[in-house]
Amino acid sequence: MSDLDNLRIDLRSYLKPGRAKILLRFKTGPGEYGEGDQFLGLKTDETRSVAKKYSSLSFFDISKLLASKVHEERIVAMMILNQRLKKTDLKERKKIYDFYFENITGINNWDIVDGSAPNIVGKYLYLSKSSRNILYEMAKSENLWRRRIGVIACFYFIKEKDFSDALQIAEILLKDKEDLIQKAVGWMLREIGNRDFKEEKEFLGKFYKIMPRTMLRYAIEKFPEDKRQLYLKGMISVSVKV
Repeated sequence: MSDLDNLRIDLRSYLKPGRAKILLRFKTGPGEYGEGDQFLGLKTDETRSVAKKYSSLSFFDISKLLASKVHEERIVAMMILNQRLKKTDLKERKKIYDFYFENITGINNWDIVDGSAPNIVGKYLYLSKSSRNILYEMAKSENLWRRRIGVIACFYFIKEKDFSDALQIAEILLKDKEDLIQKAVGWMLREIGNRDFKEEKEFLGKFYKIMPRTMLRYAIEKFPEDKRQLYLKGMISVSVKV
C-alpha cells in the first residue's frame, strides 16, 4: 500500500461511533458554509500524530488530501505542510507557499484557514519581503475562504508589530456580511490592540459606528467593561463614513 493509503487507514483507526456528531460548530447543512463536508470526528492531537508520522508525504499525495471531502484529511494535509516549515529555508517556503495557492480550493473551512494562513502565507511574505498585493486581492474575493485567508494571514505581521496591511484589509472588509469574516477582522483588531492599544483605538475611533456588531464585539472583547459599553452604545466621539 502507498503512504497515502496508510495515512488514511491510520486516521480512521481513531474512529469512535457517534463522535463526529458533536462537531456542530461546523455548519454542514444545505446552503451553509461547510455544506458537503464530511467528518471522522478526530481530536486535534489524534490528527496531529498522524501528520507527524507522515510529514514526508509527497506533494502529489498532499494535494489529494486537500481535494478530499473528508475534513480531517484536509486538516492533516495542512498540518503536514506546517511540519515541513519547521526546518526549512526560504526557497522551500516558497515551494510550499506556491503549492498552497495551487491547491487553495481545499483550504475551505475556518480551522484550516486559521491553522495555515499566518504560517504558510503571512510568514513567507514577511520573510521574503515580497509584495503583499495577493492579500488585498484575497480580501476583495467573492469567496469567503479567500477573504478569510487575506485577513488571517496578517496575524503573522501583527505578531511582528507590523500593522499596516492588517488595518488596510480590515477597512476593506468593514461591511462584510459574513459572520466568519466579521469575527476574523475583529480578532485581528484585538490582536493589534494587545500589542499597541493606540493603533486599535485610532482605527475604532474612525470606523466603530459603521462596522458590524460582531466585528466590534470581537475587537473590544478585552476592553474594560465601561469602555466596552461606550463603544457598544455609540458614545465614542470620533467617527467617519466610508
